[in-house]
Amino acid sequence: MMKQQNWFGGGSSALLLSAVMLATFLSPSHGAAVMSVDLGSEWMKIGVVSPGVPMEIALNKESKRKTPTAIAFRNGDRLIGEDAQTLGVRFPANNYGYLVDLLGKTIDNPMVELYRKRFPYYDIIEDPTRKTVVFKNGDEQYTIEELVAQLLQVAKGYAEDSTGQTITECVVVVPGFFGQAERQALITAAKLANLKVLQLINDYTAVGLNYGIFRRKEFNETAQYFVFYDMGASKTTASVISYQLVKDKATKEILPVVQVLGVGYDRTLGGLEMQVRLRDYLGREFNKMSKSDVFSNPRAMAKLFKEAGRLKNVLSANSEHYAQIEGLLDEQDFRLLVTRDQFEELCKDLFARITAPIDKALSQAGLSLDIVNQVVLFGGNTRVPKVQDILKAHIKQELAKNVNADEAACMGAVYRAADLATGFKVKKFVVKDAVLFPIQVVFAREGESGSTRFVRRTLFGAMNSYPQKKVITFNKHTDDFEFAVDYAELDLVVGKDEIANLGSLNLTKVSLTEVAKKLNANKADNVESKGIKAHFILDDSGLFSLANVELVLEKTVKEDDESTLQKLGNTISKLFSGDSDEEKSTSTEETPKEEEQEEEKKSGDDKSANATNAENATVSGGNDGAKNKTEKPKIVTIKEPIPSNVEVLYISPLEGSQYDASVNKIKSLNEVEQSKKRRETALNALESFVIDAQVKLDEEEYSSCATSEEADSIRKHCSEISEWLYEDGSDADADTYEKKLDELRTVANEVYARHWEHKERPEALSALKKMIEGADGFLDKARNFTKEGNPEKDVFTQVEIDTLERVIKETIEWEKVETSEQKKLARNKPVRLTVKDITDKMALLDREVKYLVNKLKLWRPKVKPTPPPKVEKNSSKQEEQQTDEPVVEDEEQVIEETPKQSNEEAASSEEQQYDNQDINPSKTEEPSDDQHTEL
Repeated sequence: MMKQQNWFGGGSSALLLSAVMLATFLSPSHGAAVMSVDLGSEWMKIGVVSPGVPMEIALNKESKRKTPTAIAFRNGDRLIGEDAQTLGVRFPANNYGYLVDLLGKTIDNPMVELYRKRFPYYDIIEDPTRKTVVFKNGDEQYTIEELVAQLLQVAKGYAEDSTGQTITECVVVVPGFFGQAERQALITAAKLANLKVLQLINDYTAVGLNYGIFRRKEFNETAQYFVFYDMGASKTTASVISYQLVKDKATKEILPVVQVLGVGYDRTLGGLEMQVRLRDYLGREFNKMSKSDVFSNPRAMAKLFKEAGRLKNVLSANSEHYAQIEGLLDEQDFRLLVTRDQFEELCKDLFARITAPIDKALSQAGLSLDIVNQVVLFGGNTRVPKVQDILKAHIKQELAKNVNADEAACMGAVYRAADLATGFKVKKFVVKDAVLFPIQVVFAREGESGSTRFVRRTLFGAMNSYPQKKVITFNKHTDDFEFAVDYAELDLVVGKDEIANLGSLNLTKVSLTEVAKKLNANKADNVESKGIKAHFILDDSGLFSLANVELVLEKTVKEDDESTLQKLGNTISKLFSGDSDEEKSTSTEETPKEEEQEEEKKSGDDKSANATNAENATVSGGNDGAKNKTEKPKIVTIKEPIPSNVEVLYISPLEGSQYDASVNKIKSLNEVEQSKKRRETALNALESFVIDAQVKLDEEEYSSCATSEEADSIRKHCSEISEWLYEDGSDADADTYEKKLDELRTVANEVYARHWEHKERPEALSALKKMIEGADGFLDKARNFTKEGNPEKDVFTQVEIDTLERVIKETIEWEKVETSEQKKLARNKPVRLTVKDITDKMALLDREVKYLVNKLKLWRPKVKPTPPPKVEKNSSKQEEQQTDEPVVEDEEQVIEETPKQSNEEAASSEEQQYDNQDINPSKTEEPSDDQHTEL
């Protein structure tokens, strides 16, 4: 389609060159798109946000909004999602699913044993170094981190396809009961996938954020309480969340805050357990019918598992349904009527556990159901009617279903991703999560009798909000020592049955060195030790870490002896504050700004006190007071870093040679997959071109553009390639297919080029004629802007007018001659009048007109000087002069202003007449670094 280009006015014209140049110079904006991944046990959802585009769910290659979290390997091929599930029915041991439940687990974890029981056909072995789970299939072995990393890579690919941009940052949704081991394993998996995790966000927190951002106008200074109930594939959670408007201490803004107050969960209660029970029931019924053991056949078990999942979903909306599988085992078909009552009887003990998470969450929050605004459902398995009936009876109110059960967490997480990433500006919504598993510090202390006892101090208690920082002071240790960081008080928080699922309760062991050396180096009469301070962080991903350890000393100096450096050090506020008792956990730092304000306040108080003391001394003592003021001691704080070594105890991290081996393995798999995709693309392109060429040669539109020799050559090449593809070429590589395609294109492209010229030429000529008409109309008006035509508006010279006239005449003559000559040629002869020739002529004519248009826009009339008034001797002449002068001035004023007004009016008039075209060019600016996308 020929595009039209505006000049400044008058007529309309088409300018192909302008369209080509626009396509050449305009490039996509280089925005920083980010994504979120809701990596569930059964399904994976991907949220994306890019500059100028609202939050949305990225579609997979099947154009669906969620993808099964399954990955399969077979004969060197890697399959993801639905393809993996399809392969898994035939080869169950090659398809790996429900992997999230195994992250950060050692081989002896109860969750691993449960996984083996549910899926007995997997060969699960122990990593000899890390004691973690490894899937073995023949000679191939895959760690959990490697498999999850490949799922994240696929999510990254879907997100990039959706946004058209490279993505390197993400927020990942995780179950709230993930401990340190699981969270660290997921961070490692993301690193293997070349993704930077901005935050691991708990699923209920993400849903709470999603719920709040669309209802921020409903919140006020009074807290509103909601319970979010989630039953997913493998777990159930209930969380008590509050919404409230709070004034920010630093910015003084009134901001909405979403805060987690209580959490209850059941790690094994979910749709997967229901599906497994239904699978086993179908298996037992089949065994009764066939007298065979279906449980010993992995393929039959995989078919039963798939049918049980379908049946479970259907029974959510129907009271009964048939389970039916063709050729389940030994060519035997299976068909069985299953009622909803039978299904509910199978899961009777599971339904009894449904309300426990709500009671636990309310208990932790210290609230009762009567002050809860709503109980909001999310998670796919909350659609089960029995689940909803039990919840309604328990809470004695209607259940809220006003969030997307599948996508709420993903959309909340992508909003958080936009908030954390650079290049976006979002409406602030403060998020405060809560600690599920308390963390304590354990250290040894020597008593007066010489005996050693262990002291335990809680750093982050249950339901403490995070992110936050804390510090603990050891003021009685004078030599190297070590302390441990463990989970604390889990019996009261999660119960005895859940403790084993957490794995190791010991998190880290910290060894401090050079303690005595630092103390001795700073030993002096005027130096006092304030202890060793260890600073800890629980970041917004829920990951615990030791920030730093330092020896804090206070040095007493006199003002006369105080060095410049010491004076400077005395004015610096302390980074952390704490009391001197080593058995107490000290200063909880909500934000660095709050801490700085507190320290500045302390510093200000100290300065005020010093000033008051000095003033009193001066008044009471005269010169002696001044002397006392000069000699008044000051305290300088000295901080010496203490080297520390942190040993992780809960699980050995994937690092060093093992990490490099995983990187290389994933890289190799990616290369194989890319090579496979390239081969498939090349094969499809070759087959399509062959079929397309054969079809086109049977059409008069194309065959008329080819000589008989050319048509025969194309048909011959197509026939040869077709035979080769179905014989020797079926196993060729991508290079061979691409080479064959290039050969065929070389033969056919000459014919295709002629066809394109004959098809596009009429439109190009039409555009040229419109441009000539527009230029001719502009020329007629331009003659009135010359010195000869209008002395007051001498914008153009006669040479410029003559030049434009000549170009128009030459273009008209050229068009007539070339069109006439082209019509004499057959369609299969070399083209004389090409589209490029036409666009070149259009460009020449456009350049001449634009030159004059720009000159007119920049032209300003010359201002004539006003002559000084003449002084007449007689009064009558003076009166005559006074009477005539205003008339002259008015005329001169008109002469001065009219050209300016005429210029603008002319330009406006010409634009209205000349610019009625498709493309209205506008100024295009590259986005600056400080531009943001507002969500």
